[in-house]
Amino acid sequence: MKIPNGLQPLIDDGVIDQVLRPLKSGKEASVYVVRSGDHIRCAKVYKDMAQRSFQQRVQYQEGRKVRGSREARAMGKSTKFGRKEAEAAWKNAEVDALYLLNDAGVRVPRPYGYFNGVLLMELVTDEDGHSAPRLGEVDLDADTARAWHRFLMQQVARMLCVGLIHGDLSEYNVLVGPDGPVIIDLPQAVSAAGNNNARFMLRRDVGNLTISLARFAPELLDTHYAEEMWALFEQSELHPDTELTGHFTFDERTADVDSVMQSIIDAREEAIIRQQGREAARED
Repeated sequence: MKIPNGLQPLIDDGVIDQVLRPLKSGKEASVYVVRSGDHIRCAKVYKDMAQRSFQQRVQYQEGRKVRGSREARAMGKSTKFGRKEAEAAWKNAEVDALYLLNDAGVRVPRPYGYFNGVLLMELVTDEDGHSAPRLGEVDLDADTARAWHRFLMQQVARMLCVGLIHGDLSEYNVLVGPDGPVIIDLPQAVSAAGNNNARFMLRRDVGNLTISLARFAPELLDTHYAEEMWALFEQSELHPDTELTGHFTFDERTADVDSVMQSIIDAREEAIIRQQGREAARED
């Protein structure tokens, strides 16, 4: 096949030897099956994104570290330089996440390097060596659905243990390999501690997987893994080997609105008094 422009530098540098075929193409990247020596791998070529896409990514980028204050200011103002930095940060996020999660024992494609905007990684295949199907493309018996659900909940918990939430996890970015599910597509991974939307995203990730697998085991809809994980995470009691149950006791007590409002009023009055004191000190 004709060699895509993004992959030609890798061939020139001897990183890969041959582009075999396209695997998939999306709005943000195209993935190709490539040969590197005796190994068959996949290469993810990221596409340049328009400014509109950056606006859609704001909730994911919150809490991510950047190289310096200049880059942070430029990204915040969405200047040309800032958009370029945001583009690089978006691509690097998946690379960093893959290495971090692979080291933490999360079942993700093994990364083999990042070259000129191209991520080289493990090609996930089925038992016959063909490209692995997505979770939403396979039919399961109830026992397998329950087992995979437990496994995926543990994977999500392991991710949370190293401070990451996938942010867009569903049956469409979980592949089914010979040893079970493999989590893919991580450019939008968010910081669990630094992103105000982290809890919501965790619940959405867990909910998407649960709804998908509940097609084969409906009782999974009665589990509450996201709430259990988050409560343990907030208390610094979530560990990679934590035995999750899926049970969670919700706080159903009626909120004392009057007390909350009085606390707000007290805090406001205290702030006014302090401001008046500062003004009086300046006059003196």
